[in-house]
Amino acid sequence: MTTPRLLVFAGSARKDSWNRKLAHLAAGFARDAGAEVTELHLGDFPMPIMDEDHEAAEGLPPNALKLKDLFKAHDGFIVSCPEYNSSITPLLKNTFDWLSRPRQGEKPLECFRGKVGGLLAASPGALGGLRGLVTVRSILGNIGVYLVPDQFALATAHTAFAPDGSLANPAQADAVRNVVKTTVRTAGLLQTS
Repeated sequence: MTTPRLLVFAGSARKDSWNRKLAHLAAGFARDAGAEVTELHLGDFPMPIMDEDHEAAEGLPPNALKLKDLFKAHDGFIVSCPEYNSSITPLLKNTFDWLSRPRQGEKPLECFRGKVGGLLAASPGALGGLRGLVTVRSILGNIGVYLVPDQFALATAHTAFAPDGSLANPAQADAVRNVVKTTVRTAGLLQTS
């Protein structure tokens, strides 16, 4: 198994986002599992709403090009997904939509096809963002990402984190660690095949 390179990020740009906290925790677990990790903050890559007229007039936004290069340089990713109205956040959907647009000389869906993905979510609600993960899984599966079957949704996220950023409940920490370890292992195995 080779050392996989993983991006870890949240589908939220909010400063105190529970999903950003969960993504940061997952990044540490991924390093512990042997991955080379790049933590990504989507708020550092603002882009207009995806619009083919905008694309035709101005091309892909510069930040979309930077993100495309980052995604292509990694074997997979772990994303922690907030849930908005039982679905995906506009930020995350917009990111996926721009990254799916081809640039000249690029294979279709090159940022996604053949990559390995692990899914997490955090929400103050009782389901922990589980309903939104259904949409994220559908989108990513349809654009060629190999999603690991395990996922984790952190319910009552507003009370779940200890002051040091860890999860207060060891069983929840183990569940996150298991998703991360499976993602790291799968990405490493696919890179050797």
